[in-house]
This record gives sequence, C-alpha cells and structure tokens, in this order.
Amino acid sequence: MTIHKEGYTSLALTILFIMLLNAFVDYKFADVTWLRWFIYILSFALFIIVLQFFRNPSRTFTSGENLVICPADGKVVVIEETEEGEYFKDKRLQVSIFMSPVNVHINRNPISGVVKFFKYHPGKYLAAWNPKSSTENERTTTVVEHANGTPVLFRQIAGALARRIVWYIKEGDQVVQTEQFGFIKFGSRVDIFLPVGTKVNLQLDQVVKGGITVLAELS
Repeated sequence: MTIHKEGYTSLALTILFIMLLNAFVDYKFADVTWLRWFIYILSFALFIIVLQFFRNPSRTFTSGENLVICPADGKVVVIEETEEGEYFKDKRLQVSIFMSPVNVHINRNPISGVVKFFKYHPGKYLAAWNPKSSTENERTTTVVEHANGTPVLFRQIAGALARRIVWYIKEGDQVVQTEQFGFIKFGSRVDIFLPVGTKVNLQLDQVVKGGITVLAELS
C-alpha cells in the first residue's frame, strides 16, 4: 500500500499540527501526565485517520471490453431509471455509489474510450445521500464514449465532508479502464448513467471496490 499524491499536503499539515499541539502541551502542562497521554493518543488517532483517507492499496484490476467497472469503493445506494438532464436529456439507468470516510477515495475509469464531455460545477455541500446533491452540490460530469459507440456518463459529487474534487481528465482524452480519473477528498458519491436496459450486476447496499467489481455489461 502507498499514499496517494493528493494526501501529501494534508499529511504534512496534520503532522505539523500534531507536533505543535504536543509541544504546547508538553511545555504548558508538563506536570499533568493524564492530559499529555490523552493528547498523545488523540494525535496518533488523528494521524491514522488522515493516513487511511489517502491510502492507495495494491490491487489486481478487472477489465473487459464490454464490462463497466465500479469507479469507486463504497456502497451501492441507487439503482433506478431516472431523467439525466445535463447531457443526455433523456431516461438513463442510474447507479450511485456512496463513499464513506473509511473508503479508498480514488476514482477510476469505468470503461475505456474517448472523453466526449467534461464539466465542473461549483455548488453546495449537501449530504451525499440527499437526492438534491446530484444537481446542487459541487460536482464534475464526464462522458466517455466506448469503442462500440455507447456513451457512459459518470459524476463525482462532493458531500458534507468532501470539500475538494480533483480530476485528471479533459475533453478529447483517450482514457483506459480502471486508470485513475480523479479523487474526492474525504468521501462522498459517484453516479453512473447507463443506457436503459443495460444489465447491472449489482444490488442495493452491496459493497463494491473501485477497479475490481463489475458494475454492468454493455450490449
């Protein structure tokens, strides 16, 4: 396991904060042993929590020409037909994956293809399970066209804790399935929109792994 590059600054700031806090407590409360040990334990817990936010575990990825692979770790919270109003403007099959703070936060391309559309939307920070988060929260929308001509839309959505969405793609890019396309700091949600009738291999509340779990099969 390694640490993702998006975590370098956060980890450095966390370490600096811990060092200053512990130095202050050691100086100001040198005779209060219980308080010093409480701060030591709290500091260690804080470091481990931030460290696991940015972990990048080694994985053997799944691939397949007609497979759609889960773009994120988390739990499946939505599988339903819905109106996609930004790009397709018609009925699509939506699958949503909720990323909790304990999940790996790397986002991976669900298919290989060409990026036909990309847009960043500033917005609110509603809880990720709020239905309005898909249209009102800070988010990115990406459409990748598969080699067979099928477009797949996926959307990074910030939540109540997630305050920064990172992306590494732009329109015209040729992307490869399971390679990283972005990162959402401190969790949130990823939505995927597929053609109606696509065979989905997931169930509600199923726990999935980005780059490994097969989400669907394209016709």
